[in-house]
Formats: sequence, structure tokens, C-alpha cells
Amino acid sequence: MILDVKVPTVAESVTEVVVAKWLKNEGEKVTMNEIICELDSDKASFELSAETDGIISILVREGETVGVGETICQIQTQNTTNVAQELLSTNTAQEIINHSNNNMETTQSTTSEVKEMRVVPFAESITEVTIGTWLKNEGDFVNQDEPICEVETDKATQELTAEFSGTLQIVAATGSLLKIGDLICKIAVGAAPAQKASQNETQTNTTNAQQNTTTSSNHNQNNDTYASGHPSPAATKILAEKGISPDEVKGSGIDGRITKQDAVDAQKTATQSNEVTTTTTQQTSQPASIVSSNETSSRAQRRERMTPLRKTVARRLVAVKNQTAMLTTFNEVNMLPIMELRKKFKDKFKEKYNVGLGFMSFFVKACCIALKEYPQVNAMIDGEDIVFNDFCDVSIAVSAPKGLVVPVVRNAEAMSFAQIEKAIEDLATKARNNKLSIPEMEGGTFTITNGGVFGSLMSTPIINAPQSAILGMHNIVERPVVVNGEIVIRPMMYIALSYDHRIIDGRESVSFLVRVKQILEEPERLLFGV
Repeated sequence: MILDVKVPTVAESVTEVVVAKWLKNEGEKVTMNEIICELDSDKASFELSAETDGIISILVREGETVGVGETICQIQTQNTTNVAQELLSTNTAQEIINHSNNNMETTQSTTSEVKEMRVVPFAESITEVTIGTWLKNEGDFVNQDEPICEVETDKATQELTAEFSGTLQIVAATGSLLKIGDLICKIAVGAAPAQKASQNETQTNTTNAQQNTTTSSNHNQNNDTYASGHPSPAATKILAEKGISPDEVKGSGIDGRITKQDAVDAQKTATQSNEVTTTTTQQTSQPASIVSSNETSSRAQRRERMTPLRKTVARRLVAVKNQTAMLTTFNEVNMLPIMELRKKFKDKFKEKYNVGLGFMSFFVKACCIALKEYPQVNAMIDGEDIVFNDFCDVSIAVSAPKGLVVPVVRNAEAMSFAQIEKAIEDLATKARNNKLSIPEMEGGTFTITNGGVFGSLMSTPIINAPQSAILGMHNIVERPVVVNGEIVIRPMMYIALSYDHRIIDGRESVSFLVRVKQILEEPERLLFGV
């Protein structure tokens, strides 16, 4: 029996995932609950495990996008493998082939119809698509439900599968812009090439696992597929850090795909090749008298497909700008009292709670107090209603390897300094290791982002919808300020509050920020609740 392994439902808002990495190769044996691949969604990364024992057949390559509920691979269970081996050992394979050939001859004599495939509706808002890449060539035999091309929309890229078995006749070329209902291709059902292909297919189905290994090897040697030269997500990051173009690296993965190890090994070779190419170009295009050995300028470009996370962040940021009346108000905080308090107690705090005492816990506690006093800042719009929250679920913006994520510290108003620091440290570690789960990023009533860790002096942070406000922390800089009529040097930080003016008025927003400033400059207020 062949079992289809489908993409599971991760969360209500997740409709598609990207195959980040296959941990098993084509034709390998897998066991039940064994991890076979890593998947990326626009919220988090997770692992997919085998649902039964058997031989794996990979249908979706690394880097491809697949919808929730779609088949990602197939597993041929051990019982089916044993039956096939018994058939081969009793010399019945030839009988199967002969029987299949007789059926095909009968079908051919009665059917030679040419059927059309047209662009089907993908979603209500999608009116046109672009043909990305043809996975099959003109005249190739295709099986029903076999991927034949990639179709790109303004929302996602997905594979188009054959609706019939037969010979492919391509109508729309790569890059063609088609509307819903336009003709993409034709399939000659039962045409002569189909008989030959079906015979080959039947013979393939009666071979053992050794033939699967040969097929996988052939795929690796084929450099003409669309996966050739395309790096995996990990390889993309490594090549970008080294400044190496994927075009300069030869992939050793499936269908010529560039693996992580290829990117690691490519450093010296690709760099030397780039230098040789640059020098040769300069010597060819310029007189020898003006060529400089130090000239290494390049006008090379490279194109990378946006990750689901980056596409989601981009879409939501634009939506917030267009759908909210966002304003930003600023203030500045004298950080000296907090810095002196940390300096005095940080060692004892670390020794007792086994976690460092940072600035973030002070800001979280100050914001929780201010949110209780100004509940509009902790509210959100739902249709024509305003939803007020009697709790403070504080989202903390974290820069992860794959993009910005915002995990949530829940019921922060009831936490101690140590509990807040431990929660933030745990979430930040998971974010850096791409181990955050979707529940850990869902919800949140208010967000804090710290651009100061990157050196930002001042910014206007964008609201994290559907929340109504976000606090931005910035770099601490020693500046001259007036204290009690005297000019003194103090470590100052600009803080910014971006808010939705539809439900938060200027009085509430400014008063909220002043209250946060007051608590931070006099942290002893946290002890007495004043």
C-alpha cells in the first residue's frame, strides 16, 4: 500500500508552508514517527515525521511552497514491498507487464481524445496568474496528478498538476500572463507516446529498491531541472554572508540543488573564480596601461524568492499603514537611576535567579502599570467594537535569522523581574534557533521593540496589528541635560509610542508615555505601587 503524507494543519491562519530541508533521501527506508523533513511557515518552523514504516518517495523539493492538506511525499509500506518481491521471485512480473500492455492497446484503440487544461480559480481576489516554470517538455508523457508547471500569483506560487494522463502539448509559454479560464496546455489522452511511457512506467513499478537508488542518482546528475543552482534556505544565508552568488556554486543535492555543505565548501573556489573573472573582464575591456590590479568592482545582481515569513511581514506592515490612523509621540528617559540599580544588584540577582537583570524587565513592568491606568492603549478594534483587555500580554520584538518575530510574555503584569527576564531569555533563544511555536507568537495586547541594540537613536515603530500601540526603545547616549538648574551629563534614551488614533487620543498617548518615563526615572515607585 502507498500512503500519502500530507501537510498538517498548523494554525488557522497558516495556509501554506515551504519545504526547508529533507532529512531523508529519495528511496530511503523510514520508520514510523521518524523525522523526515523540516517545514517553514510564515510564523514558525516545525518538523514533519513519518506516519508509517516503508520506502519514501519525495514529491515536493526543497524550497518549494505547498498548501496545507496537499501531499508532500508518499511512503510505500513494507507489506507492499514484500508482495512486489514475491511477485518478482515467482517470475510473475512479465505477466503483469503483458497484462498491462494488453489493457493499453485496448485503450489506445478506443481513445485518442485531446483535452484542454485551463486556469482554475485560486481565490476570490486572484484574477490572473503567471506561468513560472514548466516542469515537463513539449511532447512528454505525463501521468494524472503529476506536477507539470509552476503557477505564480500575487499571493503564492504553487504547482499545477495534470488532469489527465497523456502527451503534453504546451500552449502558454514560461512568463505568460493568463487570466482565469485561459488555456494553459492540452493533453492528448491515449496517444501513441503514452503507450511507450506507460510500458516504461509498468516496468519501473515491478523493479526493486535498487532501481529507486539509480533514479535518485540520475536526478542528482541532471543539471537541467528548475532546482539546479537553487540554494536551500541555509545555503542562501551562508552564501549571502560570504557575498557569493549561487551561480558560482555547483550543487550536489537533488537535481543539482545547492546544499548547506556546498555553500560552506564554496568559499575559496567561488572567491578565486570571481577574482579571475573580474580581472579578465577588465583586461579585455580596457587598455593594458590603465588596468589596475586593485580594481575589484562588480555590478553583479542576484535574485532571491521571499520567504513566507518575509512576505507575511511585508503584507501586514503595509496593511497597518493603510488601515490605521497611526501617529507617534516621543519622550526621553534619564537611564541613570536604572543603571545604578542594576550595577548594585545585578550580581546578587544573577546568583539567586540564574538569569541576568536587563533593561527590558524594567520597561515591561513600567508599561504594565501604565497600561492599567490607560486601558485604551491596551485595547484593540474588532469590527465596530473596542475590545478592552484586563491583562497585559506583552509582545517582545526579536530579530531572528529568518526575519522579525514577536513572541508573547503572557500575564506580564503578574510576573516578577526574574520571571520576566527568564521568559524573555527563553523566547529569544527559541527565536534564534527557529524553535518558536505558533502559540508562543499568537495574541499579545501591547508590543515593545528595542532598536537600540542595533544603535538606533530614534524611530517610529509600526503597530503590531491588531494591537493599538507599540513602544520603541532606542540607544542610550550620554547627553548634556539640565538638572536643578545645572547642565550635567546623563545617559539618555529616546522612547517612542506609535498608536492608533482611532481609539487612542493624544491625551491618553502622551500621558501613557509620561507615566512610563516617570516610573523608569524613579524605579522605587515599582516597590510601592505609586
